[in-house]
Amino acid sequence: MRNGFGLVLLITLLSCLPVQVMFCEVGWAQVVSDRQSEADRLEQLAIQQYRKGQLKESLAIFQKVLVIRKEIKSLAKEGTTLNNIGAVYDNLGQPSKALEFYQQSLAIGKLTNDRQGEGTILNNIGGVYNSLGQYAKSLDYYQQALVIIKEFSDRQAEGVILGNIGLIYRKMGQYAKAIEYYQQSLAIAKASGNRNGENTTLNNIGRVYDNLGQYSKALEYYQQSLTGRRNIGDRFGEGVTLNNIGVIYDNLGQYSKALEYYRQALLIRKEIGDRDGEGATLNNIGLVYDNLGQYPKALEYYQQVLMIVKEIGNRNYEGLSLNNIGRVYNNLGQYPKALEYYQQSLAIIQEVGDRQGEGATLSNIGTIYQGLGRYTTALEYFQKALLIRKEVGDRSGEGITLNNIGYALSSQSQTELAILFFKESVKVRESIRKDLKKLTQEEQQSFTRTVANTYRTLADRLLKQGRVTEALQVLDLLKIQELEDYLKNIKGNDITAQGVRLLEPEKAISSQLSTLSLDKIPELNLQLASQLKQLPKSEINKVPAYLQNIPQRAVLIYPLILDDRLELIVFSSGTLPNNYTIPIKKEELETLVLELRLGLRDYTSDDVKESSKKLYDLLIKPIEAELKQANADTILYAPDGLLRYIPLAALYDGKQYLVEKYRINNLIAYSLFDSDYKSFTNPRIFAGAFGGKKGEKRFGQNGLPASIPEVEHITATFPNTNKYIERDFTAKTAKEKVSGNSIVHFATHAEFRAGSPLDSYVLFGDGSKITLAEINDLPLKDTALVVLSACQTGLGSTLGTGAEILGFGYQVQRAGAKASIASLWSVSDGGTQILMQDFYQNLQKGNIATSTALRDAQLSMIRKSIKEGEVNFNHPFFWSAFVIIGNGL
Repeated sequence: MRNGFGLVLLITLLSCLPVQVMFCEVGWAQVVSDRQSEADRLEQLAIQQYRKGQLKESLAIFQKVLVIRKEIKSLAKEGTTLNNIGAVYDNLGQPSKALEFYQQSLAIGKLTNDRQGEGTILNNIGGVYNSLGQYAKSLDYYQQALVIIKEFSDRQAEGVILGNIGLIYRKMGQYAKAIEYYQQSLAIAKASGNRNGENTTLNNIGRVYDNLGQYSKALEYYQQSLTGRRNIGDRFGEGVTLNNIGVIYDNLGQYSKALEYYRQALLIRKEIGDRDGEGATLNNIGLVYDNLGQYPKALEYYQQVLMIVKEIGNRNYEGLSLNNIGRVYNNLGQYPKALEYYQQSLAIIQEVGDRQGEGATLSNIGTIYQGLGRYTTALEYFQKALLIRKEVGDRSGEGITLNNIGYALSSQSQTELAILFFKESVKVRESIRKDLKKLTQEEQQSFTRTVANTYRTLADRLLKQGRVTEALQVLDLLKIQELEDYLKNIKGNDITAQGVRLLEPEKAISSQLSTLSLDKIPELNLQLASQLKQLPKSEINKVPAYLQNIPQRAVLIYPLILDDRLELIVFSSGTLPNNYTIPIKKEELETLVLELRLGLRDYTSDDVKESSKKLYDLLIKPIEAELKQANADTILYAPDGLLRYIPLAALYDGKQYLVEKYRINNLIAYSLFDSDYKSFTNPRIFAGAFGGKKGEKRFGQNGLPASIPEVEHITATFPNTNKYIERDFTAKTAKEKVSGNSIVHFATHAEFRAGSPLDSYVLFGDGSKITLAEINDLPLKDTALVVLSACQTGLGSTLGTGAEILGFGYQVQRAGAKASIASLWSVSDGGTQILMQDFYQNLQKGNIATSTALRDAQLSMIRKSIKEGEVNFNHPFFWSAFVIIGNGL
């Protein structure tokens, strides 16, 4: 329940046609005139109540008006009143009733040849189908309305309908089309001086960019809308846009900022008596606390919402509010209470004909029975939900329910069927990602809670069955899903859209998933298990095409951290993937990772070798034989979770660091690996330095005096370098000048934090910033390498999942670059300068891969005894922090 102000209902207030008196008798004509006047007066009163949000009172008056219109046979005005009653039911969340009255009004409009009124009603019917999620039908009615309205040169109404068409295209995920129609609507509003329409459309364009995950652009449009609305004193619109800005920060996980905007919106909505908007914002505040796991607080807000929607009589939103309350009790483990609210919600949602809501609530009821261990009953509800969600085209909901069925079957040890349902859930999710269809906030919350766990659970079940190739595919998709959870705007490609390959026996059952007979599930699972065992090994272990191009002498390593163990999947050219199971609890592994990270950052101690050896024994020792057999010289590494915070190069076997044996190249996911390599022949370089003096604070950060000679050395090594120092090194300059450069080198502070991509940024010499969310807007299509030589990750008291590191690498690649180099912690200014000088001197030799140039620079620091005072730069603190993400081969 969010008021994004996407739909504007055109309500015919009074027909402009003159009243035709059909009878000549003076006495009767006077009666008609009096009754007509009474009806007109009452209609105006009903409209006033409607505008105040007093919908029930408005409806009662409109119904009295209708009786009079029928009594005096005022057909044209009867049509108007029927339309207005439909509009009230629409706003009361009773779409079926609204449609009934709109259709009656439309019939009269056609009978009386009221073309303009017909256009208005067609628009309103389009609005009903929009609220029912029947977007193709909604679009059809809006387009019919547009044709008619254009006949009358009613530019304001035309602008509104164009905006409504834009809304539908946005909801259908056709964002370019949505923007096209919104821009037409905006042009009409500006040309006609319709400031209110202009501000509304700016707001709606902001929502499209929100859906595209282009949050900075969305905020830009919202701010324009907010300023315009404040300038004309549009308090209602101001509340709408403040609410939408809150949604942006909410989606980004910046909950304190989201609450700040929600509370501003709430204050205005209470002030002006916008009860519907007040309920929407209270609901959003409830969702924030829900996301934060503060369930009693969430419940408090949801209860307020329920009270408001009951008061204004909005049955649809009442059903949704009851569903939200049920979800909180579900999260609290109070299943009987949750079930009570879900059942109430279901009754209302079925009453108003909200099929999409019905599917969601049936699925939620299924989760209650699953929590109670009543798996057969849970499956009954899940199946009903799945049928509805397929029927109405609710793809995200379908994915959730398939996932739920997978867990229910897994709990009953029907493993083979469970795997099939998990695969189908993954397939749905990946197809949504390919289309970049943005989920609503409620859908995001539900899906995010389940989807990453689905991938992990599926990989776990597959590995236990020895189906390693399929598990490797799942882990590849898991990396992309973790990026989605962090950045919120990840578009897949043709490879990821395929999901996980179904084996032939699975394909045979796939089409029957929503109609499986529950009592035959054990038999069907045994049958599937038997058929899978009979498959040739070559079929089960068939390597996907995208994995067949792995470079010679390179070994792909995918760790998977599970609660009770660590799994390592290893794959190299000409072989089949293998897995190695290491029995270590997740908590123990995390302790070792944190211990090593602390040791790596303490350059005064040699104790780091001890903790480094422990992790070597877990991650590398079990696969030493396979690395030797592959004659490996390169490791392609896709770390999982906290393993992203430590460099593989620093693992110690008791005699050597791993970097002394192999080149190491970190990956986001191999399915996103761009195997085309760009060489560095006479490279053009953009090089910027933060600068400053030692001990000096600039823009909250220490000065980096060595960054200036670092950049000057690059300029001396490669004459085709454009350097920008201190205040000349700005975000604006970077956006304008990086295009066409082979290498982009930022010798400056960058901070990558867990939580939100808006909290992670690159800082420039004038204090300006580019956030992680904005990096993909840099024009890097001609760039082979982006270097951040003074960044740090995992800031704060606790580490996250390392998604911020993945996020940086992905954003750089998405902008067009092949690879990036970043540091996992802030290395000393002098140490960075030495390593970077060696790195660029290595590149100057020509015909050398990025990973080789970096490795050689790291080896030089290990083997040379370079000191600064008492500090020896051969400690891994100084050289191991730098990692390559992407194609450095």
